[in-house]
Amino acid sequence: MSIDTSKVATTNATTAATAGKPSKAGAAAAWADDRLGLATAMKKNLRKVFPDHWSFMLGEIALWSFVVLLLSGVFLTLWFTPSMGEVQYEGSYDPLRGVTMSEAYASSLNLSFDVRGGLLMRQMHHWAAMLFVASMMIHLLRVYFTGAFRKPRELNWVIGSLLLLLGTLEGFTGYSLPDDLLSGTGIRAADGFMKSMPLVGTYMSFFLFGGEFPGESIIPRLFTIHVLLIPGLLLALIAAHMLLLVYHKHTQWPGPGRTEQNVVGFPMLPVYAAKAGGFFFIVFGVTALMGGLLTINPVWKFGPYDPSKVTAGSQPDWYMGWPDGALRIMPGWEFAFWGHTFPFNVFLPIIVLPGLMFTILMLLPFIESWITGDKRDHHLLQRPRNAPTRTAVMVSLMTFYGLMWAAGGNDIIAIKLHASINQITYFMRAAVFIGPAIAFFITRRWCISLQRHDNETLLHGYETGIIMRSPEGGYSERHLPISPARAYTMTARERDEMPALEAETDANGVPAPATRGQKLRSKLGTLMYADNVQKPTREELEEAHHHVEHENELQAGLDHPADGHQFDGHHLVDEEHLRSH
Repeated sequence: MSIDTSKVATTNATTAATAGKPSKAGAAAAWADDRLGLATAMKKNLRKVFPDHWSFMLGEIALWSFVVLLLSGVFLTLWFTPSMGEVQYEGSYDPLRGVTMSEAYASSLNLSFDVRGGLLMRQMHHWAAMLFVASMMIHLLRVYFTGAFRKPRELNWVIGSLLLLLGTLEGFTGYSLPDDLLSGTGIRAADGFMKSMPLVGTYMSFFLFGGEFPGESIIPRLFTIHVLLIPGLLLALIAAHMLLLVYHKHTQWPGPGRTEQNVVGFPMLPVYAAKAGGFFFIVFGVTALMGGLLTINPVWKFGPYDPSKVTAGSQPDWYMGWPDGALRIMPGWEFAFWGHTFPFNVFLPIIVLPGLMFTILMLLPFIESWITGDKRDHHLLQRPRNAPTRTAVMVSLMTFYGLMWAAGGNDIIAIKLHASINQITYFMRAAVFIGPAIAFFITRRWCISLQRHDNETLLHGYETGIIMRSPEGGYSERHLPISPARAYTMTARERDEMPALEAETDANGVPAPATRGQKLRSKLGTLMYADNVQKPTREELEEAHHHVEHENELQAGLDHPADGHQFDGHHLVDEEHLRSH
């Protein structure tokens, strides 16, 4: 059967068919493509394949919560007044009517009580900030635990760490803007933190505040930093993060058909774009639900900021809690030199410690690469149990963070538990050093135990729970082999091989002694892979399978009508019945 295509396209059978009468939209697209050349690049990237796994959604939560922040932030900007000029409040909130306050605080009250949807947007904005920082943290943990930070993605790890740092600073500048008593206490603390820096601290405080604290410039300057400077940096880093993700291709979990050279998943259009778009509305909806039902930062209860007052039990948002905890448990170390006081009790926990922690965080990929000497590209993920030392290092850092975070509420803990705040402080001082070491040891041994369990499962199968009795009266549990797909996943890992220490030679071919750096690297590599359980060899697997087949042959003649697998939880048992003789 022939089809007449002359009405929709023209062709002489030697060239590609072209539209007979292009539409206006098609003509506009062709005009733009002739000048911009986007068609080829777009066609390639829109069909780019992305793997599918629930853990990859963690990064998307961070992305979409940032979009919610932008949308709600634009709304708030229209009504917020970033000024410290004093006004007398005459709004709808009766308890504060007639009170003198800053224009920033008055506009925050106006947003909360007099602007339609203002309180919803305020609370959505605040909850989205919480989700943004929390999802970045969890996404970072997922990337680290699965080894997704390895070459060629070290730079993307650094960008992600910078995004976490900037997101934290953005949150601090944001909740400082309303100029209520709680946020003002935080700004007062920030002034003290800056002044703790030797020699330059006072100058930095005067520069930021435009004079003596609190001055009249801090709220306008924080507003500029919050809505222009940091968001611009965040947008640039997120764009770079996404471009590197597309360029390096997404990592994927090992499985049948998945290699270091391919990606198994769905194309960007139409599947992944539809799923990502739907996920955005889920994040937006959950944030809107939280903003509508869960009160957060009720600034009207705190009142306007007054430098002569300090709120009892004041605490920052949770992501700023761990430096606050470090400050609370730090001993009162300070000394005077040449007429200057060096308050190390503030400088070390607030300035040095966060900078040191973020530096360690950003250097983790490079430290591991240097220790292992692994310079290969990695696109397949690792299960955390298959890198025990790496997993234990992050759990140790998490324990340190968690204990510092708990120390930030030492006064609340003391009140609720009717305990001595001094005893809690002394306990935390020891726990922040002992706890991470204990967590490292337990996590590492746990991962090694899981590796042993995997090997036992590969060699001998899974436990069915069926107890067999031999003619001699002995009892044994029946094992059955695992599925090929699960076996593939458990064996899709490389054996740990620490590269040999290469000694440099001089012009005469005489080997030079190893340097201190080489010796340190060799010792760290030995410690990193010590006690790791390697996957079984092909010969061990074949021998184990032969043994299982032989065991099944011996059990085949035993007097049991059920062969032992129907009721192990891995098979359908609709028409199966246990029988006894």
